[in-house]
Amino acid sequence: MIVKNPKFEISAVSPKQYPKNGLPEIVLVGKSNVGKSSFINTMINRKKLARTSSEPGKTRQINFYNIDDAFYFVDLPGYGFSKMSKKEQEQVGKFIEEYLFNRHEITLIIFLIDIRHSPTANDRLMYNYIISSGLPCMILTNKADKIAITKVDDTVKALQKELNPIGDIPTFPFSSERKIYKDDVWKFIDDFLNK
Repeated sequence: MIVKNPKFEISAVSPKQYPKNGLPEIVLVGKSNVGKSSFINTMINRKKLARTSSEPGKTRQINFYNIDDAFYFVDLPGYGFSKMSKKEQEQVGKFIEEYLFNRHEITLIIFLIDIRHSPTANDRLMYNYIISSGLPCMILTNKADKIAITKVDDTVKALQKELNPIGDIPTFPFSSERKIYKDDVWKFIDDFLNK
């Protein structure tokens, strides 16, 4: 897909602020600092449309990025960030839950995990949560540039086996640095949106 005019639309903190145009929403979930904002920037060939930070827990709202008036990438706050107070974590958790379970425009969830590590307890909780929502999902094993390129395929298979043993959720490697996996992910998204 060639993206011509992506734009940041809104940071929402309540449902009344969500876009009302009915476009499909592709939602990014993952722990803090797993690379959700970098994923968006890589996919749309922009350096800074989605704000990235080396400091985890920066995203506290739901950020909607309008991709050529065709769909939204929706960046959810990361989970598992310990510097947030308990109260903040609860508020963010409720707010994510409310969005995931009540938003009819959600078309696909992209669940990002770090290719270098086994899924954490929080990753497993989020995975179970996504499964219970019944929403279509793909898993991205991000930061694939951090391991030898010859190990990527086997590591992706091992992570899929660990998280999704029945193998019914498409699982792809991804790297904002290498960009070599981008076309496969776009193909999946394109096919998905055009079903």
